[in-house]
Amino acid sequence: MKFDDLVRKILEAKEAPKGKHYDSAGRLRSGDADADGRGGPKYRSDPTYKNPNEDDEKKKSDKVKVYKGKDYKVKVEKGKKFTKNGIYMKVYYQNPSLSKERHKQIANQIHRAISDEEAPEEDAEYRGRKVKLNKPTRGDVKKFKVYVKDPKTGNVKKVNFGHGGTSAKRKGEKTMKIRKSNPKARKSFRARHNCDNPGPKTKARYWSCRKW
Repeated sequence: MKFDDLVRKILEAKEAPKGKHYDSAGRLRSGDADADGRGGPKYRSDPTYKNPNEDDEKKKSDKVKVYKGKDYKVKVEKGKKFTKNGIYMKVYYQNPSLSKERHKQIANQIHRAISDEEAPEEDAEYRGRKVKLNKPTRGDVKKFKVYVKDPKTGNVKKVNFGHGGTSAKRKGEKTMKIRKSNPKARKSFRARHNCDNPGPKTKARYWSCRKW
């Protein structure tokens, strides 16, 4: 038997031999699965069989997060701490055909994404009221607002960002739509605002770049 056929047999659910069938409880019975008869459905394959290989694959996927873009795909282990250089090496080895500059851009994006995912949406207090940190919501002064903790002072800070809100109304302007689904608009915005290096999360540019 060829190796590929052997693998296929291992991965397939158990099949009943000719002249036999499985019942709904997974018991092997006499009678071909294709023949009509009473006593419930006749299964060609054991309906109770659980492929152990599927569990292994699921366990592997649960431990890995995949970051994808139009020209790259990077697998990163979940729960593991990575430096920016560590991410860069993963990008480099998993996407060797890309340029060095592109490797750096992707590594920066993934490193920021991991940092954002690890940032807890914890409760805090801002000017006497409860707020949620690191969770952008609809704004008032601007289109969006988000509360963050300033690492330098430890104080909670409100960051307003996005074109809209009362600041736009005062100028007689409409709220600007985020067109990140438009590749040209997204590329233009990210280039204008240097989104590969958006700065600290205490600044509006950081959160605007995240939206794009």
